Amino acid sequence: MKTVYTCFCTDVIHEGHLNIIEEAHKRGKVIVGCLSDETLIRYNKFPTISQEERLKLYRSIDGVEEVVIQNEMMYDDVITLIQPDYVIHGDNWKTGPEKAIRDHVEELLSAYGGEVIDIPYTYNDKVKKIDMQLREKLAMPEYRRKRLRQLISMTPIVKVMEAHSGITGLIVEKTVVENEGKLDQFDAMWISSLCDSTAKGKPDIELVDMTSRFRTIDDIMEVTTKPIIFDGDTGGLTEHFVYTVRSLERMGVSAIIIEDKKGLKKNSLFGTEVKQTQATIEEMSAKIAAGKKAQLTDDFMIIARIESLILEKGMEDALERAFAFVKAGADGIMIHSRKKDPAEILEFCDKFREVDTVTPIVVVPSSFNIITEDELASHGVNIVIYANQLTRAAFPAMQKTAEDILKYHRAKEVDDRLMPIKQIITLIDEL
Repeated sequence: MKTVYTCFCTDVIHEGHLNIIEEAHKRGKVIVGCLSDETLIRYNKFPTISQEERLKLYRSIDGVEEVVIQNEMMYDDVITLIQPDYVIHGDNWKTGPEKAIRDHVEELLSAYGGEVIDIPYTYNDKVKKIDMQLREKLAMPEYRRKRLRQLISMTPIVKVMEAHSGITGLIVEKTVVENEGKLDQFDAMWISSLCDSTAKGKPDIELVDMTSRFRTIDDIMEVTTKPIIFDGDTGGLTEHFVYTVRSLERMGVSAIIIEDKKGLKKNSLFGTEVKQTQATIEEMSAKIAAGKKAQLTDDFMIIARIESLILEKGMEDALERAFAFVKAGADGIMIHSRKKDPAEILEFCDKFREVDTVTPIVVVPSSFNIITEDELASHGVNIVIYANQLTRAAFPAMQKTAEDILKYHRAKEVDDRLMPIKQIITLIDEL
């Protein structure tokens, strides 16, 4: 009997999956692959049930004779192990980023005479409703809030991109690329005070109040499902900070990052060029401890951002603060630098990891942007935040467009570099 393989990455079985099983059963013994949690999140699918529950679900389907775990998105592991005669899939993988997977599978099968079977992709109103229900489940505060901790435990490095509006949130949510035979995406969103202030035409000095910043979060949460890390600047007064923690936790935000400075906020990249006052270890530790005491769940994270390297206070000061803040209850440490050379960041990470192998390390490589995610991960970094790139990309493009329309007294000259209206419409989900 011939062997037929298909891979599922769903938490709910609908008629589309049953159609695949029916077609597979006509051709031989049906083996279903259960995409592992670690692989699933790279596939722009975050599980709402455990891997064991998915295995049990797939085994319960009539016509399925065996279920295996698929650990590689490109099918290498299962095809090497099973050598199926057929791999069957909906024909939606013939286009878009998933085409890279199909092409690779076809190449693997051709080595021994196997064949890819594409069947019409099922996407009717009933299936669409199920997809929407799953998406809404992921957007619920109790699911979204805990996902950052899950990601830290499941992936070598969590990739975070800034978002400052609903449309930028959708870009972060939906951007999936094929690169070197693999699919990749961002894992979470960073709500930057700099970008939020800039989008509102205000200076980055904590002028935009929390009510306004919470509205930005609402706009983004309404159209996305990925976890959110909130830029809390200094956190403000400790008495105010505890309420901020409660509010963010209730909304479903996964983490807040606060910096160990006090007084009027100035952007860190100014360094010692402007007057910036660093809070004492005791002051920052007290704020962290108060925030941790205020939160109601174990999901929410308070991450301490250390400015010692920015303010040229030295490595020992940075490390002393890091260990003290962890002792005070910080769930992670963000270390920052404005140097283009990442050497001092890596030195900090290495020395911190000699003592603490568990607490997550966060970096923001805006200045030291030559370093790769793999290099950062090899030094113990858990989260990399691309903190302002979408804002910095958008504003020059908009300014140039405005200038050219004024220059030519019409819009024709800018049209070639504009996104088609139809593409914008398809980016935004319809209910």
